Amino acid sequence: MPERHVSGWNLQNSYKKLSPGLFTETKPQRASGPEMVQWNKEVAESLGINKEWLQSEEGIKVLAGNQLPEGSEPIAQSYAGHQFGHFNRLGDGRAILLGEQLAVNGDRVDIQLKGAGRTPYSRGGDGRAALGPMLREYLISEAMHGLGIPTTRSLAVVETGDDIARETLLPGAILTRVAASHIRVGTFQFAATFTKPEELQALADYTIERHYPELLKEDHPYVALLRKVIEVQAGLIAKWQAVGFIHGVMNTDNMTISGETIDYGPCAFMDTYDPATVFSSIDVQGRYAYGNQPYMAGWNLARFAESLIPLLHDETEEAVKIAQEEIGEYNRIYIHKWTGEMRAKLGLFTAEESDKALIHDLLEIMKEQGADYTNTFIALTYRTLDQPAFKEWIVRWQERLKRQEGSEAEVEQLMKNHNPAVIPRNYYVEKALTAAVNKGDYHLFEKLLAVLAHPYAHTAEQEKYKEVPVQDDNYQTYCGT
Repeated sequence: MPERHVSGWNLQNSYKKLSPGLFTETKPQRASGPEMVQWNKEVAESLGINKEWLQSEEGIKVLAGNQLPEGSEPIAQSYAGHQFGHFNRLGDGRAILLGEQLAVNGDRVDIQLKGAGRTPYSRGGDGRAALGPMLREYLISEAMHGLGIPTTRSLAVVETGDDIARETLLPGAILTRVAASHIRVGTFQFAATFTKPEELQALADYTIERHYPELLKEDHPYVALLRKVIEVQAGLIAKWQAVGFIHGVMNTDNMTISGETIDYGPCAFMDTYDPATVFSSIDVQGRYAYGNQPYMAGWNLARFAESLIPLLHDETEEAVKIAQEEIGEYNRIYIHKWTGEMRAKLGLFTAEESDKALIHDLLEIMKEQGADYTNTFIALTYRTLDQPAFKEWIVRWQERLKRQEGSEAEVEQLMKNHNPAVIPRNYYVEKALTAAVNKGDYHLFEKLLAVLAHPYAHTAEQEKYKEVPVQDDNYQTYCGT
Protein backbone atom coordinates (compact mmCIF):
# COMPACT_ATOMS: atom_id res chain seq x y z
CA MET A 1 0.00 0.00 0.00
CA PRO A 2 1.45 3.40 -0.95
CA GLU A 3 2.47 5.75 1.85
CA ARG A 4 -0.10 8.40 2.63
CA HIS A 5 1.04 11.87 1.57
CA VAL A 6 1.25 14.64 4.21
CA SER A 7 -1.92 16.08 2.70
CA GLY A 8 -3.68 12.80 3.37
CA TRP A 9 -3.95 11.71 -0.25
CA ASN A 10 -3.53 7.97 -0.78
CA LEU A 11 -4.57 7.61 -4.40
CA GLN A 12 -4.54 4.61 -6.70
CA ASN A 13 -5.67 4.26 -10.31
CA SER A 14 -6.91 0.69 -10.68
CA TYR A 15 -9.65 1.60 -13.19
CA LYS A 16 -6.93 2.39 -15.72
CA LYS A 17 -6.06 -1.31 -15.88
CA LEU A 18 -9.29 -1.90 -17.79
CA SER A 19 -9.86 -1.48 -21.52
CA PRO A 20 -8.43 1.84 -22.81
CA GLY A 21 -11.79 2.35 -24.53
CA LEU A 22 -13.42 2.90 -21.13
CA PHE A 23 -11.53 6.12 -20.43
CA THR A 24 -9.28 8.84 -21.81
CA GLU A 25 -6.41 10.44 -19.95
CA THR A 26 -7.51 14.04 -19.40
CA LYS A 27 -6.25 16.84 -17.20
CA PRO A 28 -8.44 19.48 -15.56
CA GLN A 29 -8.39 22.97 -17.01
CA ARG A 30 -7.02 25.81 -14.90
CA ALA A 31 -9.30 28.07 -12.91
CA SER A 32 -8.26 31.73 -12.86
CA GLY A 33 -9.11 32.59 -9.26
CA PRO A 34 -10.23 29.61 -7.19
CA GLU A 35 -11.83 30.23 -3.82
CA MET A 36 -13.21 27.71 -1.34
CA VAL A 37 -16.88 28.24 -0.54
CA GLN A 38 -17.80 24.92 1.13
CA TRP A 39 -15.89 21.95 2.46
CA ASN A 40 -17.07 18.85 4.26
CA LYS A 41 -15.30 18.08 7.52
CA GLU A 42 -16.94 14.67 7.96
CA VAL A 43 -16.05 13.52 4.45
CA ALA A 44 -12.50 14.85 4.74
CA GLU A 45 -11.99 12.91 7.97
CA SER A 46 -13.40 9.70 6.49
CA LEU A 47 -11.02 10.03 3.53
CA GLY A 48 -8.04 10.77 5.76
CA ILE A 49 -7.49 14.17 4.13
CA ASN A 50 -5.66 16.70 6.28
CA LYS A 51 -8.24 19.39 7.04
CA GLU A 52 -5.69 22.17 7.41
CA TRP A 53 -4.08 21.25 4.11
CA LEU A 54 -7.49 21.08 2.41
CA GLN A 55 -8.13 24.73 3.26
CA SER A 56 -4.62 25.84 2.33
CA GLU A 57 -3.67 27.52 -0.93
CA GLU A 58 -2.30 24.22 -2.23
CA GLY A 59 -5.44 22.35 -1.21
CA ILE A 60 -7.66 24.81 -3.02
CA LYS A 61 -5.49 24.53 -6.13
CA VAL A 62 -6.10 20.77 -6.14
CA LEU A 63 -9.85 21.17 -5.65
CA ALA A 64 -9.89 23.65 -8.54
CA GLY A 65 -7.91 21.37 -10.85
CA ASN A 66 -4.93 23.74 -10.99
CA GLN A 67 -2.68 21.17 -9.35
CA LEU A 68 -2.88 17.38 -9.24
CA PRO A 69 -2.73 15.61 -5.88
CA GLU A 70 0.01 13.12 -5.16
CA GLY A 71 -0.58 9.88 -7.07
CA SER A 72 -3.26 11.19 -9.40
CA GLU A 73 -3.50 9.95 -12.98
CA PRO A 74 -6.60 11.83 -14.12
CA ILE A 75 -9.06 10.39 -16.62
CA ALA A 76 -12.48 11.05 -18.07
CA GLN A 77 -14.61 7.92 -18.20
CA SER A 78 -16.56 6.83 -21.26
CA TYR A 79 -19.95 5.17 -21.07
CA ALA A 80 -23.20 4.93 -22.98
CA GLY A 81 -26.78 5.30 -21.86
CA HIS A 82 -30.44 5.45 -22.66
CA GLN A 83 -31.35 9.11 -22.21
CA PHE A 84 -35.13 9.39 -22.00
CA GLY A 85 -35.28 6.05 -23.80
CA HIS A 86 -32.81 6.86 -26.58
CA PHE A 87 -29.43 5.10 -26.70
CA ASN A 88 -26.39 7.39 -26.97
CA ARG A 89 -22.64 7.10 -26.71
CA LEU A 90 -21.63 9.33 -23.80
CA GLY A 91 -18.87 10.01 -21.30
CA ASP A 92 -17.69 12.45 -18.65
CA GLY A 93 -18.28 15.72 -20.46
CA ARG A 94 -17.37 17.93 -17.52
CA ALA A 95 -16.03 15.57 -14.88
CA ILE A 96 -12.52 14.24 -14.34
CA LEU A 97 -11.62 11.33 -12.08
CA LEU A 98 -8.49 12.17 -10.09
CA GLY A 99 -8.13 8.62 -8.79
CA GLU A 100 -9.30 6.25 -6.10
CA GLN A 101 -8.66 7.26 -2.52
CA LEU A 102 -8.00 4.52 0.01
CA ALA A 103 -10.11 5.84 2.86
CA VAL A 104 -9.41 5.50 6.57
CA ASN A 105 -11.67 2.45 6.87
CA GLY A 106 -9.97 0.75 3.93
CA ASP A 107 -12.68 1.46 1.37
CA ARG A 108 -11.68 2.45 -2.15
CA VAL A 109 -13.64 5.52 -3.31
CA ASP A 110 -13.54 7.67 -6.43
CA ILE A 111 -12.50 11.32 -6.20
CA GLN A 112 -13.94 13.27 -9.10
CA LEU A 113 -13.85 16.95 -10.05
CA LYS A 114 -17.19 17.98 -11.56
CA GLY A 115 -17.03 21.11 -13.71
CA ALA A 116 -13.29 20.84 -14.32
CA GLY A 117 -13.34 21.68 -18.02
CA ARG A 118 -13.62 20.11 -21.44
CA THR A 119 -12.95 16.44 -22.05
CA PRO A 120 -13.07 14.32 -25.22
CA TYR A 121 -16.71 13.61 -24.31
CA SER A 122 -17.91 17.19 -23.93
CA ARG A 123 -19.78 17.12 -27.27
CA GLY A 124 -19.46 20.86 -27.86
CA GLY A 125 -19.92 21.86 -24.22
CA ASP A 126 -17.44 23.91 -22.22
CA GLY A 127 -17.05 21.27 -19.51
CA ARG A 128 -17.69 23.83 -16.80
CA ALA A 129 -20.39 24.04 -14.13
CA ALA A 130 -22.21 26.92 -12.49
CA LEU A 131 -22.03 27.62 -8.77
CA GLY A 132 -25.76 27.16 -8.13
CA PRO A 133 -26.06 23.57 -9.42
CA MET A 134 -22.86 22.52 -7.65
CA LEU A 135 -24.16 23.90 -4.36
CA ARG A 136 -27.46 22.13 -4.99
CA GLU A 137 -25.69 18.80 -5.44
CA TYR A 138 -23.65 19.40 -2.29
CA LEU A 139 -26.78 20.22 -0.29
CA ILE A 140 -29.09 17.49 -1.60
CA SER A 141 -26.49 14.73 -1.48
CA GLU A 142 -25.75 15.60 2.16
CA ALA A 143 -29.49 15.63 2.89
CA MET A 144 -29.76 12.16 1.35
CA HIS A 145 -26.86 10.96 3.48
CA GLY A 146 -28.63 12.31 6.55
CA LEU A 147 -31.76 10.41 5.54
CA GLY A 148 -29.76 7.18 5.43
CA ILE A 149 -30.06 6.78 1.67
CA PRO A 150 -27.01 5.48 -0.25
CA THR A 151 -25.50 8.41 -2.11
CA THR A 152 -22.41 10.00 -3.51
CA ARG A 153 -21.13 12.79 -1.29
CA SER A 154 -19.25 16.04 -1.74
CA LEU A 155 -15.87 16.95 -0.32
CA ALA A 156 -15.93 20.59 -1.38
CA VAL A 157 -17.17 23.29 -3.72
CA VAL A 158 -14.80 25.96 -5.02
CA GLU A 159 -15.62 28.96 -7.12
CA THR A 160 -13.32 29.12 -10.13
CA GLY A 161 -13.23 32.89 -10.57
CA ASP A 162 -14.40 32.37 -14.16
CA ASP A 163 -17.85 33.19 -15.47
CA ILE A 164 -19.55 30.61 -17.67
CA ALA A 165 -22.03 31.40 -20.41
CA ARG A 166 -25.48 29.83 -20.20
CA GLU A 167 -28.64 31.90 -20.76
CA THR A 168 -26.66 34.56 -18.88
CA LEU A 169 -23.17 34.76 -17.42
CA LEU A 170 -22.96 32.71 -14.21
CA PRO A 171 -20.19 32.22 -11.65
CA GLY A 172 -18.30 28.99 -12.33
CA ALA A 173 -17.59 26.33 -9.73
CA ILE A 174 -16.15 22.85 -9.28
CA LEU A 175 -17.57 20.20 -6.98
CA THR A 176 -15.36 17.41 -5.63
CA ARG A 177 -17.55 14.32 -5.68
CA VAL A 178 -16.83 11.18 -3.65
CA ALA A 179 -18.39 7.93 -4.85
CA ALA A 180 -18.03 4.22 -4.18
CA SER A 181 -17.29 4.24 -7.90
CA HIS A 182 -18.64 5.80 -11.07
CA ILE A 183 -19.35 2.43 -12.72
CA ARG A 184 -22.84 2.74 -14.17
CA VAL A 185 -25.34 0.64 -16.06
CA GLY A 186 -24.21 2.82 -18.96
CA THR A 187 -20.61 1.70 -18.44
CA PHE A 188 -21.67 -1.90 -19.08
CA GLN A 189 -23.80 -0.82 -22.03
CA PHE A 190 -20.73 0.86 -23.52
CA ALA A 191 -18.52 -2.18 -22.94
CA ALA A 192 -21.10 -4.56 -24.38
CA THR A 193 -21.61 -2.39 -27.47
CA PHE A 194 -18.20 -0.93 -28.25
CA THR A 195 -15.53 -3.24 -26.75
CA LYS A 196 -14.50 -6.86 -27.10
CA PRO A 197 -16.17 -9.66 -25.06
CA GLU A 198 -13.05 -10.18 -22.97
CA GLU A 199 -13.04 -6.47 -22.09
CA LEU A 200 -16.67 -6.68 -20.95
CA GLN A 201 -15.71 -9.65 -18.81
CA ALA A 202 -12.76 -7.73 -17.34
CA LEU A 203 -15.12 -4.88 -16.40
CA ALA A 204 -17.49 -7.34 -14.72
CA ASP A 205 -14.62 -8.98 -12.83
CA TYR A 206 -13.33 -5.60 -11.70
CA THR A 207 -16.81 -4.55 -10.56
CA ILE A 208 -17.31 -7.72 -8.55
CA GLU A 209 -13.91 -7.47 -6.90
CA ARG A 210 -14.45 -3.80 -6.06
CA HIS A 211 -18.06 -3.83 -4.88
CA TYR A 212 -19.21 -7.36 -4.20
CA PRO A 213 -16.18 -9.61 -3.58
CA GLU A 214 -18.38 -12.13 -1.78
CA LEU A 215 -19.80 -13.04 -5.21
CA LEU A 216 -16.45 -14.51 -6.25
CA LYS A 217 -17.45 -17.63 -4.28
CA GLU A 218 -20.60 -18.11 -6.37
CA ASP A 219 -20.76 -20.83 -9.01
CA HIS A 220 -22.06 -18.24 -11.50
CA PRO A 221 -20.62 -14.88 -10.38
CA TYR A 222 -22.02 -12.86 -13.30
CA VAL A 223 -25.55 -14.09 -12.65
CA ALA A 224 -24.95 -13.26 -8.99
CA LEU A 225 -23.79 -9.76 -9.99
CA LEU A 226 -27.01 -9.16 -11.92
CA ARG A 227 -29.05 -10.45 -8.99
CA LYS A 228 -27.15 -8.26 -6.51
CA VAL A 229 -27.49 -5.07 -8.55
CA ILE A 230 -31.23 -5.72 -8.91
CA GLU A 231 -31.46 -6.11 -5.14
CA VAL A 232 -29.51 -2.97 -4.20
CA GLN A 233 -31.28 -0.82 -6.77
CA ALA A 234 -34.70 -2.05 -5.65
CA GLY A 235 -33.74 -1.08 -2.10
CA LEU A 236 -32.49 2.31 -3.21
CA ILE A 237 -35.64 3.22 -5.11
CA ALA A 238 -37.79 2.02 -2.20
CA LYS A 239 -35.96 4.50 0.03
CA TRP A 240 -36.42 7.30 -2.52
CA GLN A 241 -40.14 6.66 -2.65
CA ALA A 242 -40.44 6.48 1.13
CA VAL A 243 -39.18 10.05 1.57
CA GLY A 244 -40.75 11.55 -1.56
CA PHE A 245 -37.49 12.08 -3.47
CA ILE A 246 -37.68 12.63 -7.22
CA HIS A 247 -34.41 12.13 -9.10
CA GLY A 248 -35.63 13.71 -12.31
CA VAL A 249 -33.24 12.14 -14.81
CA MET A 250 -33.13 8.36 -14.33
CA ASN A 251 -31.20 7.61 -17.50
CA THR A 252 -29.16 4.41 -17.49
CA ASP A 253 -25.95 6.44 -17.25
CA ASN A 254 -27.26 7.78 -13.91
CA MET A 255 -27.73 4.37 -12.28
CA THR A 256 -24.69 3.07 -10.42
CA ILE A 257 -23.74 -0.56 -10.01
CA SER A 258 -22.85 0.17 -6.38
CA GLY A 259 -26.43 1.22 -5.56
CA GLU A 260 -25.62 4.83 -4.71
CA THR A 261 -27.74 7.78 -5.78
CA ILE A 262 -25.75 9.81 -8.30
CA ASP A 263 -26.05 13.00 -10.34
CA TYR A 264 -28.22 15.54 -8.54
CA GLY A 265 -29.39 17.66 -11.43
CA PRO A 266 -33.13 18.26 -11.80
CA CYS A 267 -34.00 16.66 -8.46
CA ALA A 268 -36.35 17.74 -5.67
CA PHE A 269 -38.50 16.46 -2.83
CA MET A 270 -42.26 16.28 -3.22
CA ASP A 271 -44.50 18.49 -1.08
CA THR A 272 -48.10 17.69 -2.05
CA TYR A 273 -48.51 13.97 -2.60
CA ASP A 274 -49.12 13.22 -6.27
CA PRO A 275 -47.50 10.29 -8.13
CA ALA A 276 -47.47 12.39 -11.32
CA THR A 277 -45.15 15.00 -9.78
CA VAL A 278 -42.31 16.09 -12.08
CA PHE A 279 -39.79 18.84 -11.35
CA SER A 280 -37.35 18.40 -14.22
CA SER A 281 -37.58 21.07 -16.92
CA ILE A 282 -36.59 18.52 -19.57
CA ASP A 283 -38.97 15.71 -18.56
CA VAL A 284 -41.90 17.07 -20.55
CA GLN A 285 -43.57 13.65 -20.90
CA GLY A 286 -43.28 12.72 -17.23
CA ARG A 287 -41.14 9.67 -17.95
CA TYR A 288 -39.35 10.07 -14.62
CA ALA A 289 -42.28 11.27 -12.51
CA TYR A 290 -42.32 10.19 -8.86
CA GLY A 291 -44.79 7.37 -9.47
CA ASN A 292 -42.82 6.06 -12.45
CA GLN A 293 -39.46 5.77 -10.69
CA PRO A 294 -39.88 2.13 -9.62
CA TYR A 295 -40.84 1.11 -13.15
CA MET A 296 -38.01 3.05 -14.74
CA ALA A 297 -35.52 1.41 -12.41
CA GLY A 298 -36.79 -1.96 -13.63
CA TRP A 299 -36.44 -0.80 -17.24
CA ASN A 300 -32.86 0.35 -16.60
CA LEU A 301 -31.99 -2.94 -14.92
CA ALA A 302 -33.29 -4.80 -17.96
CA ARG A 303 -30.76 -2.85 -20.03
CA PHE A 304 -28.06 -3.93 -17.54
CA ALA A 305 -29.14 -7.54 -17.93
CA GLU A 306 -28.94 -7.20 -21.72
CA SER A 307 -25.37 -5.98 -21.48
CA LEU A 308 -24.42 -9.05 -19.42
CA ILE A 309 -25.89 -11.59 -21.87
CA PRO A 310 -22.46 -12.73 -23.20
CA LEU A 311 -21.38 -13.53 -19.62
CA LEU A 312 -24.47 -15.27 -18.30
CA HIS A 313 -24.20 -18.44 -20.39
CA ASP A 314 -22.29 -19.77 -23.39
CA GLU A 315 -25.59 -20.30 -25.23
CA THR A 316 -27.30 -17.00 -26.06
CA GLU A 317 -30.80 -18.43 -25.77
CA GLU A 318 -30.08 -19.78 -22.31
CA ALA A 319 -28.40 -16.49 -21.31
CA VAL A 320 -31.49 -14.54 -22.34
CA LYS A 321 -33.66 -16.90 -20.31
CA ILE A 322 -31.47 -16.38 -17.24
CA ALA A 323 -31.59 -12.59 -17.67
CA GLN A 324 -35.37 -12.63 -18.01
CA GLU A 325 -35.77 -14.77 -14.90
CA GLU A 326 -33.60 -12.46 -12.81
CA ILE A 327 -35.28 -9.29 -14.07
CA GLY A 328 -38.62 -10.95 -13.43
CA GLU A 329 -37.78 -10.88 -9.73
CA TYR A 330 -37.28 -7.11 -9.60
CA ASN A 331 -40.90 -6.18 -9.05
CA ARG A 332 -41.33 -8.66 -6.19
CA ILE A 333 -38.12 -7.47 -4.52
CA TYR A 334 -39.03 -3.82 -4.91
CA ILE A 335 -42.55 -4.24 -3.51
CA HIS A 336 -41.16 -6.18 -0.56
CA LYS A 337 -38.61 -3.51 0.24
CA TRP A 338 -40.99 -0.58 -0.32
CA THR A 339 -43.70 -2.19 1.80
CA GLY A 340 -41.13 -2.66 4.55
CA GLU A 341 -40.21 1.02 4.38
CA MET A 342 -43.86 2.06 4.54
CA ARG A 343 -44.66 -0.31 7.40
CA ALA A 344 -41.92 1.34 9.44
CA LYS A 345 -43.34 4.79 8.63
CA LEU A 346 -46.65 3.56 10.08
CA GLY A 347 -45.08 2.05 13.20
CA LEU A 348 -45.64 -1.56 12.15
CA PHE A 349 -43.11 -4.05 13.47
CA THR A 350 -44.90 -7.06 12.00
CA ALA A 351 -46.23 -7.94 8.57
CA GLU A 352 -49.81 -8.71 7.58
CA GLU A 353 -51.16 -9.15 4.07
CA SER A 354 -53.74 -6.42 4.73
CA ASP A 355 -50.93 -3.88 5.24
CA LYS A 356 -50.66 -3.30 1.50
CA ALA A 357 -54.28 -2.16 1.32
CA LEU A 358 -53.79 0.00 4.42
CA ILE A 359 -50.81 1.75 2.81
CA HIS A 360 -52.53 2.10 -0.56
CA ASP A 361 -55.68 3.59 0.96
CA LEU A 362 -53.70 6.14 2.96
CA LEU A 363 -51.88 7.32 -0.16
CA GLU A 364 -55.15 7.56 -2.07
CA ILE A 365 -56.65 9.79 0.62
CA MET A 366 -53.49 11.92 0.63
CA LYS A 367 -53.74 12.33 -3.14
CA GLU A 368 -57.45 13.22 -3.02
CA GLN A 369 -56.88 15.76 -0.25
CA GLY A 370 -53.73 17.27 -1.72
CA ALA A 371 -51.95 16.45 1.54
CA ASP A 372 -48.32 17.19 2.16
CA TYR A 373 -46.41 13.90 1.98
CA THR A 374 -43.84 14.49 4.72
CA ASN A 375 -46.10 16.35 7.13
CA THR A 376 -48.87 13.76 6.91
CA PHE A 377 -46.53 11.11 8.28
CA ILE A 378 -45.27 13.52 10.93
CA ALA A 379 -48.87 14.14 12.00
CA LEU A 380 -49.44 10.37 12.24
CA THR A 381 -46.27 9.99 14.27
CA TYR A 382 -47.49 12.51 16.86
CA ARG A 383 -51.18 11.56 16.58
CA THR A 384 -52.14 15.05 15.43
CA LEU A 385 -53.79 14.13 12.13
CA ASP A 386 -57.40 15.13 12.72
CA GLN A 387 -58.74 15.87 9.23
CA PRO A 388 -62.18 14.26 8.68
CA ALA A 389 -61.07 12.58 5.44
CA PHE A 390 -58.58 10.44 7.37
CA LYS A 391 -60.90 9.51 10.25
CA GLU A 392 -62.01 6.04 9.10
CA TRP A 393 -58.52 5.15 7.93
CA ILE A 394 -57.03 6.12 11.31
CA VAL A 395 -59.46 3.75 13.05
CA ARG A 396 -58.25 0.91 10.81
CA TRP A 397 -54.62 1.84 11.46
CA GLN A 398 -55.11 1.93 15.23
CA GLU A 399 -56.77 -1.49 15.13
CA ARG A 400 -53.79 -2.78 13.15
CA LEU A 401 -51.36 -1.39 15.73
CA LYS A 402 -53.19 -3.29 18.48
CA ARG A 403 -52.52 -6.58 16.67
CA GLN A 404 -48.77 -6.35 17.28
CA GLU A 405 -46.56 -6.39 20.32
CA GLY A 406 -44.81 -3.16 21.21
CA SER A 407 -45.63 -0.21 23.40
CA GLU A 408 -46.90 3.13 22.17
CA ALA A 409 -43.47 4.58 22.93
CA GLU A 410 -41.77 1.92 20.79
CA VAL A 411 -44.20 2.54 17.94
CA GLU A 412 -43.59 6.27 18.11
CA GLN A 413 -39.81 5.80 18.12
CA LEU A 414 -40.00 3.51 15.09
CA MET A 415 -42.03 6.16 13.28
CA LYS A 416 -39.64 8.95 14.31
CA ASN A 417 -36.76 6.88 12.94
CA HIS A 418 -38.44 6.58 9.53
CA ASN A 419 -40.40 9.81 9.15
CA PRO A 420 -38.02 12.76 8.75
CA ALA A 421 -38.96 15.94 10.54
CA VAL A 422 -37.33 17.93 7.76
CA ILE A 423 -36.58 17.52 4.06
CA PRO A 424 -34.94 19.95 1.63
CA ARG A 425 -38.11 21.90 0.85
CA ASN A 426 -37.84 23.57 -2.55
CA TYR A 427 -38.60 27.00 -1.06
CA TYR A 428 -35.78 26.83 1.47
CA VAL A 429 -33.32 25.30 -0.99
CA GLU A 430 -33.91 28.04 -3.55
CA LYS A 431 -33.73 30.76 -0.90
CA ALA A 432 -30.39 29.45 0.37
CA LEU A 433 -28.95 29.04 -3.13
CA THR A 434 -30.07 32.52 -4.21
CA ALA A 435 -28.39 34.15 -1.21
CA ALA A 436 -25.18 32.19 -1.77
CA VAL A 437 -24.92 32.72 -5.53
CA ASN A 438 -26.18 36.29 -5.81
CA LYS A 439 -24.85 37.77 -2.58
CA GLY A 440 -22.06 35.46 -1.47
CA ASP A 441 -24.04 34.96 1.75
CA TYR A 442 -23.83 31.33 2.94
CA HIS A 443 -25.65 31.79 6.25
CA LEU A 444 -28.95 30.28 5.07
CA PHE A 445 -27.15 27.53 3.14
CA GLU A 446 -25.08 26.43 6.12
CA LYS A 447 -28.03 26.63 8.50
CA LEU A 448 -30.14 24.47 6.20
CA LEU A 449 -27.25 22.07 5.75
CA ALA A 450 -26.94 21.67 9.53
CA VAL A 451 -30.68 21.06 9.98
CA LEU A 452 -30.73 18.46 7.20
CA ALA A 453 -27.79 16.55 8.67
CA HIS A 454 -30.05 14.97 11.33
CA PRO A 455 -33.55 14.79 9.84
CA TYR A 456 -34.80 12.21 12.34
CA ALA A 457 -33.79 14.24 15.39
CA HIS A 458 -37.20 15.96 15.60
CA THR A 459 -35.78 19.03 17.33
CA ALA A 460 -37.42 22.38 18.00
CA GLU A 461 -35.01 23.97 15.52
CA GLN A 462 -36.52 21.85 12.74
CA GLU A 463 -40.08 23.03 13.39
CA LYS A 464 -39.98 26.01 11.01
CA TYR A 465 -38.83 23.78 8.15
CA LYS A 466 -42.04 21.76 8.41
CA GLU A 467 -43.94 24.72 7.06
CA VAL A 468 -44.92 24.54 3.42
CA PRO A 469 -44.67 28.07 1.99
CA VAL A 470 -46.80 28.95 -1.00
CA GLN A 471 -45.10 27.36 -4.00
CA ASP A 472 -45.17 28.06 -7.68
CA ASP A 473 -47.13 25.16 -9.18
CA ASN A 474 -44.78 25.29 -12.16
CA TYR A 475 -41.61 24.97 -10.06
CA GLN A 476 -38.83 23.41 -12.14
CA THR A 477 -35.28 22.24 -11.62
CA TYR A 478 -32.56 22.01 -14.24
CA CYS A 479 -29.64 19.78 -15.16
CA GLY A 480 -27.13 22.54 -14.57
CA THR A 481 -25.00 21.68 -17.58
